[in-house]
Amino acid sequence: MKIKKIYLNNYRNYSDLRIDFSDGLNVIVGANAQGKTNLLEAIYMCSIGRSLRVNKEKQTINFDKNNAQIIVEIEKKYGRSTIDIILSRNAKKTVRINKIPIKKIGELMGELKAVFFSPDELKLIKESPEDRRRFMDISISQMSKNYFYMLNKYEKILANRNKLLKEELNKKTLKETLDIWNEQLATVGSKIIINRINFLKTLTPYAKLSHKYLTQDSEDIDLEYVGIIGENESDIKQIFLSELNKNFEKDTKLCYTTIGPHRDDIKVSVNGIDVRTYGSQGQQRTCALSLKLAELEIIEKNTGEKAILLLDDVLSELDSKRRKRLLNFCKKTQTFLTCTDFKGEADNIIKTSNGKVI
Repeated sequence: MKIKKIYLNNYRNYSDLRIDFSDGLNVIVGANAQGKTNLLEAIYMCSIGRSLRVNKEKQTINFDKNNAQIIVEIEKKYGRSTIDIILSRNAKKTVRINKIPIKKIGELMGELKAVFFSPDELKLIKESPEDRRRFMDISISQMSKNYFYMLNKYEKILANRNKLLKEELNKKTLKETLDIWNEQLATVGSKIIINRINFLKTLTPYAKLSHKYLTQDSEDIDLEYVGIIGENESDIKQIFLSELNKNFEKDTKLCYTTIGPHRDDIKVSVNGIDVRTYGSQGQQRTCALSLKLAELEIIEKNTGEKAILLLDDVLSELDSKRRKRLLNFCKKTQTFLTCTDFKGEADNIIKTSNGKVI
């Protein structure tokens, strides 16, 4: 999978931009606040259907315009396709694949497979479990539209169960009604959990290889799913149901569901030590990068297509040895790398200044 071209109209600080890309390493060079990250953000939005930087996507529209547009042309295993996103201050976002509007964002999943990494991705290791769940969910969704739909279904069931917990009902009525939602929550939740467990099982060997490569065999990374664990989906469902019943009093008191895939986590260890708690910032950064590089490998293994690699201002965060090894790894797939200064070999160097290519 390769991105051949991009067109941006009134997106962030780009009023009208057209760029042809190389199939190899594309380096986007420019001073700070010139639009380098905006370009990667636009590409990634075409992959997952939303911005990772802002919740209100209207903020990505040029401040004195009413509409913005992103178009990417993609070369895939079986031909070319286009993804087109139109943003408006006065209407809902429109997403089109080959000029045909999609009805659900899940239809976009997997059309442009991409892995994004920036210094902010350090939160994948050091911050809340939500960030690690998001990592799993985005990765799996790019390989399985069905998983994306399961997540949405689970969120709706969870919202209904939590709403019920806030209502003033007698315990008998509440328990009887909760049992209905518990069954639905456990049915869908067990599917999500088994997908995540299998994802981590497949990801871990690649993460180990990436981590050993980046650290020159000096460190060993391990990943562990923290949550409801079982041998299979049926087993997980029964454990989930049992835990929901066990937590009835707790959930009732707190007015929300305290157990399930929406609360689960990944434990990341280096040489047997919990890196989130005890690792240095350099170790945490290398772990996060190792997970992202492993994500590239697992997407190709599961779909037969290489994902695009987006690296935003990461070279300045790495020492010279890890920088060199990362750039060597980039040869495996089409890569977009932003930096303020680049000394090295690249297939395409794009210089940006104030929303323009110079």
